Amino acid sequence: MNWRTVRAIAGKDLLEVRKNRLAIWSILGLSFILSVGMPLLIGLLPFDVGPSGGDLGPFEALMTLLPPALQGLPDGARMVVLMLGYFLAPLFLIIPLMVAAIIGAESFVGEKERHTLEGLLYTPATDLELYAGKVLAGAVPSVLAAYLNFTAYAIVVNLVSAHIVGGIWFPTVTALALAVWVGPAVALLGVSASVLVSTRVETFLEANQLTGLLSLVIVGLMVGQGSGLLLLSLPVLLLVGLVIYAVDLVLIRLGAAVFSRDRLMARA
Repeated sequence: MNWRTVRAIAGKDLLEVRKNRLAIWSILGLSFILSVGMPLLIGLLPFDVGPSGGDLGPFEALMTLLPPALQGLPDGARMVVLMLGYFLAPLFLIIPLMVAAIIGAESFVGEKERHTLEGLLYTPATDLELYAGKVLAGAVPSVLAAYLNFTAYAIVVNLVSAHIVGGIWFPTVTALALAVWVGPAVALLGVSASVLVSTRVETFLEANQLTGLLSLVIVGLMVGQGSGLLLLSLPVLLLVGLVIYAVDLVLIRLGAAVFSRDRLMARA
């Protein structure tokens, strides 16, 4: 496989995505809401920072996740830590998933809508190089977007909560595991699924909607943690990431096996 050809295909796709203003503004808007808006909202809520020892209801199950240094905080401060450091943390997985879904959906179905697919398919690149270029185009920016947004979130969280908690406390170990280990796995999941879907549908909107169903998995993780049914501790996150990487491998191998430029030409 010629990696120079793969990078050229990926670069062309990224240039096309940059021209899609709706996609760019959607990514920027969601990034701002999750990275800046939500931590500001939670940090500015009038939490009671009185004596500790109160009953936090279903949040009590999450107290076992707090580092020992934060266990003795007042109830209000612990609520801030739980909301910003644990309950909202799975929402960050939506960012790499969304970026991957948008770029992946643009991969082939976007070419169809712009009537440039035939020119791409007649290039001397092999089927595997075409497929790898599309996957690379979605994987790299989605992972970068996840890391950049996580960094912005960490800065805002510490700015709005340091005076409540008593110092800089974020990111926690579990939050780092979520960003560094699970984030790239989710990005690959979104890319591999969206590229595979885009070879089977006719419009960008249809491909994006089908891939967007993957966000239900993330919502399930967030609801499970918020209700206390699933505690996203470090061992659990390592296992979740491992499972997602396994699914990624299956989808990528499946996509590479079923991809056929002849079939795409017939559907163009």
